[in-house]
Amino acid sequence: MSKTFTELGIGEQLVRRLEATGIQTATPVQEKVIPLIADGRNILFQSETGTGKTFAYLLPLLQRLFDGDNEDKQVRLLIVSPTLELCSQIRDQVKLCTDRGCALLVGGVPISRQVEKLKEKPSIVIGSSSRLLELIHLKKLKADSIKALVLDEADRLLSPELREATEGMIFRLNKDVQLVGNSATVSAYTKKIITEARIKDEIELVEMPEEDVLRSRIEHWALFAERRDKIDTLRSFIRAVGPQKLLVFTSRLDQVENIVQKLRYKHIDCEGLGAKADKKKRKAAWDTFKSGKCKILVTTDVAARGLDINGVTHVVQMDLSEEKDVFIHRAGRTGRAGRKGFNCVIGDEWEVRRFAALEKKLGLVVYPKMLYKGKLIAPQQQDNGPQPAMPNAESDRQP
Repeated sequence: MSKTFTELGIGEQLVRRLEATGIQTATPVQEKVIPLIADGRNILFQSETGTGKTFAYLLPLLQRLFDGDNEDKQVRLLIVSPTLELCSQIRDQVKLCTDRGCALLVGGVPISRQVEKLKEKPSIVIGSSSRLLELIHLKKLKADSIKALVLDEADRLLSPELREATEGMIFRLNKDVQLVGNSATVSAYTKKIITEARIKDEIELVEMPEEDVLRSRIEHWALFAERRDKIDTLRSFIRAVGPQKLLVFTSRLDQVENIVQKLRYKHIDCEGLGAKADKKKRKAAWDTFKSGKCKILVTTDVAARGLDINGVTHVVQMDLSEEKDVFIHRAGRTGRAGRKGFNCVIGDEWEVRRFAALEKKLGLVVYPKMLYKGKLIAPQQQDNGPQPAMPNAESDRQP
């Protein structure tokens, strides 16, 4: 039986806030991690998408903030995340829990505005590693006052493009700062860097058992389309399925706007979220989709990394990555909070063959689908004609 947050040592003030949002009991990762963080330990924890990682670190750290002394009104909690959208999401969850001062500090915004925000003496700062490091170097963000550092999506923060800034920030802080990292997947490199940052005080690795979300709550579909026909196939898929809330993934930055324009041309309302888009446009697209005003969001993996979007019923992957972690990250945006979800790969012959190999590797069941007379059906439901099936993984080779 799941424990209540009171049983895990979370105070009445936080518990009341959670109950007001309908959250009453802890998830398995929260049960495991909250006591460790509350005890002041340095930990790196790994748990699948949709398991409640944010509240797992946020609740005990906020509780320690409430219980601690902050008469000088300095930044005590620093949370670092790889994207604007994920930083904003974390800020929203902080605001659910407390009225304490909280500042969002990311790139793409005039730094002078953020310096002014810091003059308001927030206790909590959330931001991107490059901007936070810049503010520390400028001595506008006082590193000495920080008591806890969170690396949300640690693997992404230590990827090649973000590694230098993240490492620089970790090693700029005092050695007695409590370090908490989390990710759906934790690489050997991430473990090495975070371990080296805490040579004096060891860091514990907590790996949660798989909750089998990919197999138990998500139904996987394969839909064949030649590369040139993929967007038309997506349009037909949307018409046939009528998803309540759909995330469309593409690995190509230039394809986000292309897909959006072609869908809109066919009078399908959608928004695009590209990693290199203007911050205001990204925020507008994100807010419109999150609020439910728009049901379809086209995005890249970088832009949507780690986002917890309520009510996503369907995910479509417009290409299939060779990395299984990318597939898991994409598919894991649906089937959350105990709900059933649907993950569809629109692939050409080569991608569908790779999907067959991935099906075997991950122990999934993939259902071949086809569009027929305006409906998405299984091949055997077709009136006439051949019945395509998932290729044999053993014959998987590039044409």
